Amino acid sequence: MDAERITEADRLPKLRSGPVRLRGFEPTDLGLVEAAAADPLIPLISTVPSPFSKVAGRRFIEAQRHRLAEGYGYSFVITEGASGDPVGSIGLWLRDLDLGRATVGYWVIGPARGRRVATNALQAVSRWALVDLAVPRLELSVEPWNEPSIRTAEANGFVREGLLRGYQPVGTERRDVYLYSLLRTDLD
Repeated sequence: MDAERITEADRLPKLRSGPVRLRGFEPTDLGLVEAAAADPLIPLISTVPSPFSKVAGRRFIEAQRHRLAEGYGYSFVITEGASGDPVGSIGLWLRDLDLGRATVGYWVIGPARGRRVATNALQAVSRWALVDLAVPRLELSVEPWNEPSIRTAEANGFVREGLLRGYQPVGTERRDVYLYSLLRTDLD
């Protein structure tokens, strides 16, 4: 493959867990971004554009496609089953990698919730980050009311370390979050 033709999507690993597959963002993911933008919560905790427009959606997709090249980390689309339908996103963010930790964040659109999509995606990214990339510590934060995300984290062995008060901007407010971690040694 010519160096000029290698895209960021070509550099992302092909990860999977159960029926879930992870891949890079593609221009055809505009419908996923539109569905996420219509969700009352996803735009508050992510960079998904709201209100949605095709121009803003395309900009979002292009930003995700360049996250790795710009040093932010890995941005994946979560796809489901043999259909390959896009149903969410998960990212591994490397801002604090020099301190031995990375952050994981994820969202799933409404129709795919309750089917262990996020649980499987988090398992794939966590194991890859801790084993293959040798990241010593993964962190994720969850608002205390978000029981489904708490179950997702705990199902993957993440341990709640405490409540961080006023830690995370969510929309126009700063909110409390639980901090969870998973260490490489937790996999043994």
